[in-house]
Amino acid sequence: MSAFGAQLPVRRDASHRSVDRGTGWSVSWGLPLARRAWWGFNGQMTEQRIASATRDVAADAATIFELIADPSRQPEWDGMDNLVAAAPGQRVRAVGDVFVMTIHLGTDRNNRIVEFEEGRRIAWKPSEPGKPEAGHLWRWELEPVSETVTRVTHTYDWSGLTDENRMGRARRTTSERLMGSIDRLAEIAERG
Repeated sequence: MSAFGAQLPVRRDASHRSVDRGTGWSVSWGLPLARRAWWGFNGQMTEQRIASATRDVAADAATIFELIADPSRQPEWDGMDNLVAAAPGQRVRAVGDVFVMTIHLGTDRNNRIVEFEEGRRIAWKPSEPGKPEAGHLWRWELEPVSETVTRVTHTYDWSGLTDENRMGRARRTTSERLMGSIDRLAEIAERG
């Protein structure tokens, strides 16, 4: 069947995959390979639940890390337009630290640090105050390329998220939106 739903003759290529004569796409299990990534080996539909973006920023790792590890600075560079405010004095220093952030809904989120290496890596899991973590994680990784350039990777991992009310927003957290945060962060860090 072609991508347009019409039944077309199928031939086998050298690897014994079917080739749709209408599109020329190699297909397996009747689906174009470009779409097969969404299907698991058990035939069940799956979706990518980790989004990531990477960019080199013309600033040293310490400067960039300070902007991330100080929650009161995060609303300045948030490319998701989700963060509103965090009280000063919550600078993160270790795994287990918790900072509180007010989000666009006017509610607070506790953010527990689950990964931390000063100047290199920080990750947190948000939750509503008094409730268990929802199953998603925000991570920042910094890799110095030189004394004045740092490779910045921003990742959103929602592979553990089960709350249906949060799924829509999670699906909208794409690599492009994560890059928006990196771009804003870069603008602030590069200004010095």
